[in-house]
Amino acid sequence: MFFKKRTMKKTNLALLLVVLFSNIHFSLAQTTDSTKKEKAQFKISINHNSGLNYYGRTDSLKSKGFFPLAELWFTSKFYVNAAPVFVYNKSQSFEYAGSVATVGYLKVSKKWIHNFYFLKPFYKESSELVQSALKAQTGASFTFLNKILNISVGGDIKYSNQFDYGAMAGIDHVFRKQLKDQSVLAINPSFTLSAGTQKFSNTYTKKTGGLLPRRQLVTENVQAFNLLSMEASLPVIYAKDKLQFIATPAYVVPKNLLKAEGRPELSETGRNLFYTTLAVKYSF
Repeated sequence: MFFKKRTMKKTNLALLLVVLFSNIHFSLAQTTDSTKKEKAQFKISINHNSGLNYYGRTDSLKSKGFFPLAELWFTSKFYVNAAPVFVYNKSQSFEYAGSVATVGYLKVSKKWIHNFYFLKPFYKESSELVQSALKAQTGASFTFLNKILNISVGGDIKYSNQFDYGAMAGIDHVFRKQLKDQSVLAINPSFTLSAGTQKFSNTYTKKTGGLLPRRQLVTENVQAFNLLSMEASLPVIYAKDKLQFIATPAYVVPKNLLKAEGRPELSETGRNLFYTTLAVKYSF
């Protein structure tokens, strides 16, 4: 007998917020001159996600998310942000799950974008999200900019009662158009590969030797570093003065889903998923 027991379930909201914030800001950093400002700046946004997922893994109810995000940029490089997270699905309506706060450093030059962050979640004890077990997360990403393709690589460390490690690699290209009213329209097709540690247990029967051979149940704890997902996205950003509208349709294909034979409650739920993130942002 063999089965795998996964250690993470349901939806990773902290990951969603980091990816959402990074993608939006990276795209805008390449299409506006806001990074030249050194004075403190405050920004707020309202965000909606139609399919919360963790590398394509979803909860059984296929939850959606709503989260306002407040950002304070002390300079063009140092920032803090915070977001209360609300989740809803077919069995619950608009339930507060907790909040996520991030401190980061982002530097943009003509050839590179560097981002370093530390994230701290504050979830309700009754929260059923996977991140309710997460105590902290830190990560970094580096994007090389060029006229043909921007190339990104990055990694993260997550800590709950143990450490998990992740890595990503992606490519994108920004199409930017300055409109007659001085507004900006940007489209940023992107493709990303994500990998990370997976921890599970193998249980099998082992035949022992001797005069009276018998079968013994053996359980082994296993850790592997596997490809977790492939994702294509198409952020579309319209910026006019201090207002920005962002729509990010995405298609994610989960890889290496952990399955427990005969134990669906221990198996990862995942499938090829199309979802959209919508955001409206205002800069003061």
